[in-house]
Amino acid sequence: MSVEDDMPESARTPLVSSNGRSTAKLFWPMIIRSACQSRAAFLVRLAVGLIFFTQGLLKYIDPNMGVNRFTKIGFAHPAFTAHFVGAFEIVCGALVLVGLMTRIAVIPLLVVICTAIGTTKLPELFRTGQGFWFMVSDARTDFSMLMSLLFLLIAGAGAWSIDAQLQ
Repeated sequence: MSVEDDMPESARTPLVSSNGRSTAKLFWPMIIRSACQSRAAFLVRLAVGLIFFTQGLLKYIDPNMGVNRFTKIGFAHPAFTAHFVGAFEIVCGALVLVGLMTRIAVIPLLVVICTAIGTTKLPELFRTGQGFWFMVSDARTDFSMLMSLLFLLIAGAGAWSIDAQLQ
């Protein structure tokens, strides 16, 4: 009796779909497939893409939005960090804007926005004279971006996107 005899049928057969295609070939269409075929998703992509793209550019153009800001927050190697984050914001913002590999591009942007909330908004809770309502007011844009990114991760790029054309 072999080890394979003890395995269920599903573990013995290679991963293939009902039409005989391997799951590796199904992975790409699954990533770009839009759950939401609405053209309205374009408006969310437009806002998210433009905001991240322009904020990424500002990290290179304006020291107060890049290196100086990262120094004030307390990041080690603020010049490297500002430009590293800026590069991700530019590239991923542009991908979201045109709707190409949207779900993949959203993931680094989620890391960026969660880090921004954690390093700039949450500390406001513990500063004298600020507190909860100050933080809530100051974090409204970051919260909106977080929810918009989660929408794009779940729903995909929508009908007016390169992802939809590739599908």
